[in-house]
Amino acid sequence: MAARGRCPGCGSAALVEDAHYAQQQLVCAACGCVLAEGLLTTTYAEEEHLREVAYSQSTGQKEQLSRCLQQGIRRVQDLCKVLQLPRVFEETAVSYFQRAVQHPSFHLVSLEKKELLGGCCVFVTCRQHNWPVTMGTICSLLYAKQELFASVYLSLQKELELSVPALSLADLVKTHLNSFRLFQHAADVPAPFVEDKEKMVTRTMQIVELASETWLVTGRHPVPIVTAAAFLSWQSLQPAARLTCTFARFCKLAGVDLPPPAHLRLKELLEILLRMASQLAWLRVFNVDKKTVVKHIGDLLQHRIFLLKKAFCLEDREEQCAAAPGEDSPGEVCPGSPPAAQGAVQEDGCPSEGKRQREGGPRPLLPPCLINPRKRLRTAAPSASDSAITGDEPISDSEIEQYLRGPAEIRAFRKAKAWP
Repeated sequence: MAARGRCPGCGSAALVEDAHYAQQQLVCAACGCVLAEGLLTTTYAEEEHLREVAYSQSTGQKEQLSRCLQQGIRRVQDLCKVLQLPRVFEETAVSYFQRAVQHPSFHLVSLEKKELLGGCCVFVTCRQHNWPVTMGTICSLLYAKQELFASVYLSLQKELELSVPALSLADLVKTHLNSFRLFQHAADVPAPFVEDKEKMVTRTMQIVELASETWLVTGRHPVPIVTAAAFLSWQSLQPAARLTCTFARFCKLAGVDLPPPAHLRLKELLEILLRMASQLAWLRVFNVDKKTVVKHIGDLLQHRIFLLKKAFCLEDREEQCAAAPGEDSPGEVCPGSPPAAQGAVQEDGCPSEGKRQREGGPRPLLPPCLINPRKRLRTAAPSASDSAITGDEPISDSEIEQYLRGPAEIRAFRKAKAWP
């Protein structure tokens, strides 16, 4: 069968493909010169152009990997280059991806989850090396949903038994603020809104630590809290020019997304700051509200520990007195109670219910889920047909236990039965 080209030895164009055993050979029909042999395999680059190469020129290492694995490794490497990760991180992430693809748990998952495996491997590697990268950053690069990414990440961590340390809050604050565009002069950012990065990071860290001490961080997504703390710190550094700026405009100027729970976290932080401001002596003469308390954040953070004890320990003392009402006489009041509590003494000793219901009164330092619990759904009232007794109702375990007798009851029952 004729082929293209000429023989380099004699210049003849009579080239034929001759099958010698299982190998295809390109032979010159005029002089017998073998022009090509050993076409056993091809590379992926050559397959894209539909060309064959000799086995000596092929990459045998890549031939052992499937095309899906090759694409996944390339995706992991590209993601590491975008994040500017060191070479060691890239090698670790690739090894994790190869283990995950070969694991039976990921063989039958959807294609969308398989595409997220590479991002999860990069995220695990960054966490293990204490590299501050958030899950939201990886999801934005992969155009993936955070819920789906989180499920794949947890499955990867469980199946491969990977030890992933938690990212510290300080590293998260620094990483999140690095994406802000308020630290350099720009055409769309007014001059009074530009702030020094180090000052803002320091002030934001102090507010986030305050939120952590007041149960605002526990069990919650950290990004909305960090965003709200950054907004308060940014306003407090130059309050005269920034108090009129809204939270949404701040996020737009900074070039970051405004998470939906961020408004609630901002409201909770302002409530904590207002309670602390009510205990600061030189602020009692002013009418401090949610707008003006931002001006005094520096003073409140400076005396944070003292103000927290002062603002939230009054109610704790009342609860301690209410827990032991027998120790105090009905006419006595609890030591350390405020004057309003001393004038509202009842017969049971040291009351705290009325004070707890009054708006603005001292309250215990509790998690927000206990202070503002979610409303329970009301069950529908049973109808007349449902409340009718038919005798076929199931008997609960607690009701069955009422019919079970002990050894003494059994003996007494037998004596009663034997009585004539």
